[in-house]
Amino acid sequence: MKKYLLLSVFFAASLCLFSCKDDNLIEVVEVPLPTKDEKVLIGSPLDVKADPGSFDVLKLPYAYDALAPMIRSLTLEIHYSKHYLGYTNNLNKAVAGTAYENMPIEEMLYKLDLNDAALRNNAGGYYNHTLYWKSMSPKGKSEPVDTIAGSIKKDFGSYANFTTQFKNKSMKQYGSGWAWLVVDKAGKLQITTTDNQDNPLMKNALVPGLPIMVLDLWEHSYYLDYQYKKKNYVDAFFKIIDWDKVNENYKAALNKVKNKQF
Repeated sequence: MKKYLLLSVFFAASLCLFSCKDDNLIEVVEVPLPTKDEKVLIGSPLDVKADPGSFDVLKLPYAYDALAPMIRSLTLEIHYSKHYLGYTNNLNKAVAGTAYENMPIEEMLYKLDLNDAALRNNAGGYYNHTLYWKSMSPKGKSEPVDTIAGSIKKDFGSYANFTTQFKNKSMKQYGSGWAWLVVDKAGKLQITTTDNQDNPLMKNALVPGLPIMVLDLWEHSYYLDYQYKKKNYVDAFFKIIDWDKVNENYKAALNKVKNKQF
């Protein structure tokens, strides 16, 4: 009897360990890990093709293994060729034969009906992931460059302050979502987060702005590499940020604000 009681207590404790939530634990998800008898084959991003439609996948500007060890090849391949491709194909289906079919994605996100779950989730998923790929590079710099460097210092006090605030926001995002660096209507840099596949271009944004950098906080973006250690993933992101691209995005956003296109 004692044996069964001990087993029951151990089983209950195990469930609590993997389901109770605090600052260090997150929800358990099923992750398709290969068995010892399976050989993992990593393909090429160039092999990924979207179904015919208005939108195509962004050609990944680096190989699947280029961001390792911060983001390993299996994680990047699954994320890009399965999740991102799925959002792209579903978006094309959602807009086919509608007024959105030939509309730029940014305009669509601003105008779409938030009650249209298929369009909202897939348009957001497509846009958010596209910017995420562009936010990273195997040649990422450790600190911002050019115009964006001065603006970060002006709006956050220092790069160290910005880093702390961005990481804290990311860690406080509960469940699936995104952490953003945006330019608001006054031309100021702000950090914000969104749930699920929402983003700062949508009508429901708590901090509306033009996104110039984003970090994916969905578990599929890091769980194979970091498991429950989300903080390690957030820290690793700062080693592969493509500050040249972020700077380019920043200048383009400022130009839109100046010309009242936002």
